[in-house]
Amino acid sequence: MNGVKVRRLSTADAGFDADLQALKHWSAEDDAAIEQRVADILADVRTRGDAAVLAYTARFDGVQAASVAALEIPQAELHAALDLVTPAQRRALQAAADRVRRYHERQLEACGRSWQYRDEDGTLLGQKVTPLDRVGIYVPGGKAAYPSSVLMNAIPAHVAGVPDIVMVVPTPRGERNPLVLAAAAVAGVHRAFTVGGAQAVGALAYGTATIPAVDKITGPGNAYVASAKRRVFGQVGIDMIAGPSEILVLADGSTPADWVAMDLFSQAEHDELAQSILLCPDAAYLDAVQRAIDRLLPDMPRRDVIRASLEGRGALILTRDMDEACEISNRIAPEHLEVSASQPERWEPLLRHAGAIFLGAYTSESLGDYCAGPNHVLPTSGTARFSSPLGVYDFQKRSSLIGVSEAGAQVLGPIAAELAHGEGLQAHARAAELRLKG
Repeated sequence: MNGVKVRRLSTADAGFDADLQALKHWSAEDDAAIEQRVADILADVRTRGDAAVLAYTARFDGVQAASVAALEIPQAELHAALDLVTPAQRRALQAAADRVRRYHERQLEACGRSWQYRDEDGTLLGQKVTPLDRVGIYVPGGKAAYPSSVLMNAIPAHVAGVPDIVMVVPTPRGERNPLVLAAAAVAGVHRAFTVGGAQAVGALAYGTATIPAVDKITGPGNAYVASAKRRVFGQVGIDMIAGPSEILVLADGSTPADWVAMDLFSQAEHDELAQSILLCPDAAYLDAVQRAIDRLLPDMPRRDVIRASLEGRGALILTRDMDEACEISNRIAPEHLEVSASQPERWEPLLRHAGAIFLGAYTSESLGDYCAGPNHVLPTSGTARFSSPLGVYDFQKRSSLIGVSEAGAQVLGPIAAELAHGEGLQAHARAAELRLKG
């Protein structure tokens, strides 16, 4: 097999900025055919409800059912799935769930509580944090099964206090994956339906006679699911519109080259559009990683996908030093950022933009994907500049608390009235003035 032609860039090259911009570019332009098809499906689900969901489930998944109720997975079946998986799988599932739950419980303590105070005139001010009433989690189920997606979406919702978590998962040819069902049981999913695609998103957004409408939809999916989520936003909340998966490795040359090569593979194997980038100030180390890529790739089951990803969107970039590598990392704002260095704590303060930061040679990105604890639903395509990982806060909302005392009204009333008159809103001003003494 020929070597993998991963592009080599250097920050010393005159055209580096343009090359980096081209490397970062990913076309998120909507496919017109997909957009029209999704629009038709959503309109049909909104109009015909269960009948449309049944028709599309039969057409796309090959599952014939007399009613949508027959597509709901009973709680008993979810819990029975725990006995269908291997003992090792059950232990791994429970261990991962425990760590994910513990992390999000810490998150709840840190940022998910209500608070209030009274100022000197007795006015009450604060914030009331309450969970969403009902959320929908979409779990992919086409080419592969993703129990980790169940844990990462359902557990923070459960920790946040959401009383009704509805899972939808496509089951092509009617094959229900026991590990996915077992994950739903462990994560606390309340209802689960074997429905997928744009029709599942539509059912969750609008509600049908059988599938209840939710307040927010989270979870990854294919282009049809992403398009549907974009279209129903406003009717319901959504977590994000995710692009291809990404990893960026900052290396100082101290980590075995094979480890870094495999970390690059771990994202490249997702699909041909996934992006894997290595930044390092040591040219000899970049050569070593390239040799490791060429040596290790033939043994990878998904080698064709990995090769296409690395050759299409991957890069090995030579930097002047680690400080410059950190600066370029911030420009890229990757989904996953590995600091594969002997002193990762030295570089972490310089890193401002990343979905998740993995510190040290032993912290492979795959540990974060499955069981470290933090959420693996992360911002992609540079959106880590302004957005955050999925968390407890995504399943809560905040209401401001304002309780003005009589004394406080005397202080605040003139201020509000003055500003309201300035805006030409006399009723606003009079409402404040009526509460003034004298």
